[in-house]
Amino acid sequence: MNSHSANLPAIEEPTFSHLPVLPQEVITGLALRPGGHYLDATVGGGGHSRLILGAVPDIQLTAIDQDEDALAAAKKELAEFGDRVKFIRSNFATYKFPVASFDGILADLGVSSYHLDTPERGFSFRHTASLDMRMDQRQSLTAADVINEWDEKELADIFFKYGEERLSRRIAKRIVEKRPLHTTTELAEAIASCVPPKYRYGRIHPATRVFQALRIVVNDELKSLETFLETAPKALVTGGRIVIISFHSLEDRLVKHGLRNSPLLKVLTKKPIIAIDAEISDNPRSRSAKLRIAERVVSAE
Repeated sequence: MNSHSANLPAIEEPTFSHLPVLPQEVITGLALRPGGHYLDATVGGGGHSRLILGAVPDIQLTAIDQDEDALAAAKKELAEFGDRVKFIRSNFATYKFPVASFDGILADLGVSSYHLDTPERGFSFRHTASLDMRMDQRQSLTAADVINEWDEKELADIFFKYGEERLSRRIAKRIVEKRPLHTTTELAEAIASCVPPKYRYGRIHPATRVFQALRIVVNDELKSLETFLETAPKALVTGGRIVIISFHSLEDRLVKHGLRNSPLLKVLTKKPIIAIDAEISDNPRSRSAKLRIAERVVSAE
């Protein structure tokens, strides 16, 4: 069930060179100090890390990511900074945060364009591929397992809860009728076939929310984010900043409350910072980005 389609058409190799979202706002938000030590908790292709390392002298950076491809790309992108960068393969929820060690922590929660543009990873329905969606390919659960083995009620519940999908019951029923579904496009077609025409031909593809829900479930994204929000503040020095960029309302809500409810943090952004029109036209991915900043106020115990 976890096998990748071997006969996919050859396509141009995607790369991790995604434009960092809200670049200036991230640098300002972190209030970088010369000689400081920073953590990029979702290094991706290294776009934000490059900006951080280049912004002020002698910065040390720890870069973590659960995705092997991401780390390989970041190592290449940041090679010129040599031993100023330490790379660790880890999910930011399971990373062992050293207490009071970082002057700043950044987490960019978005799915990289690399993941959407690499068909065999199964994140997008623009290409035919196995239903995979694992960020960390060491784990066993795939989107195909969820779609083909979970019962109708469980599917409807996750589509509603994590995709905010109004037609969740109808879609779950159709998926169960059509099972087994093995590819991204089979799943997208099954979804499109059961929704009303105005929904089918609307601004966003009717499978978009279901794919979001599956990605969140397969990677346990919201639980991971909750854990990160609980543990990361302890790793900041007093006066250190945490900057988090989220891309959908479920994440942003967790970030907002997580920062506000932490006894160690003072929130510096009353409202999230969003991209200006010029950035959105250069980098459409920034359209839905929301950035929040908090500062460590209680001294380390």
